[in-house]
Amino acid sequence: MPIFDTHAHYDSNGFNADRDEVLSALPAIGVGLVVDPGCDAESSRKAVALAEQYPHVYAAVGIHPEDCAGCTDADFDAIRALCGHEKVVAIGEIGLDYYWAENPPREFQQAVFRRQMELAQKLDLPVIIHDREAHGDSLAIVLEYPEVRGVFHCFSGSPEMAAELLKRGWYLGFDGPITYKNAKRAPEVAAIIPLDRIVVETDAPYLTPVPYRGKRNDSRYLPYVIEKLAEWKGVTAEEMMNITWENGLRLFGLGGRA
Repeated sequence: MPIFDTHAHYDSNGFNADRDEVLSALPAIGVGLVVDPGCDAESSRKAVALAEQYPHVYAAVGIHPEDCAGCTDADFDAIRALCGHEKVVAIGEIGLDYYWAENPPREFQQAVFRRQMELAQKLDLPVIIHDREAHGDSLAIVLEYPEVRGVFHCFSGSPEMAAELLKRGWYLGFDGPITYKNAKRAPEVAAIIPLDRIVVETDAPYLTPVPYRGKRNDSRYLPYVIEKLAEWKGVTAEEMMNITWENGLRLFGLGGRA
């Protein structure tokens, strides 16, 4: 069974020098599927273009909280139009980011987040949530839309928050930081999460796992995340690879298309 990288930004400028080389090589090294989430209208269009070019790449489209300043009705219209593409499988990356002081005002981030949650509800699409230092507000807003499901990307909340999401049908994404020495909450969350709610992500080109931390990330490094999760959950790496493959297919409705 191949690996499913459910979150990688191959549209990023970090891949401008060798994007085709990296993406073309993935199937041969065991990476069978990738979802590339957009961060604004332009990057969402780029993600869709990559999905058109590579059979193993799918796209999500959305406006990221760090990139939402100045977004207009035209941006939302563009995201909605892109949702009609056959290889768009989710709305994302959307959510809240309170980490950087220079980010757009919190109230504006919340308004952009809600507007995209409403779109997901109307179109019956899953969402990819970015939640950084905004756990309370992120949880409160997703609970306003009980019909919407998806994944909390690179989940960093508490086990209690995880339990609330899990009982409502959400998935949690695990990335390179679970291999870092300071990963404390991640094993606590992993201890309570059922195997059928785990997905693995690179967030390429960011969040490279140990032992390659500090280098540009890409999907070839996902086995390090899979091995750590397998260790925590008491299964083999191969079993975790198979489990997360099936979970990714189910999350994004790709069971009959992969």
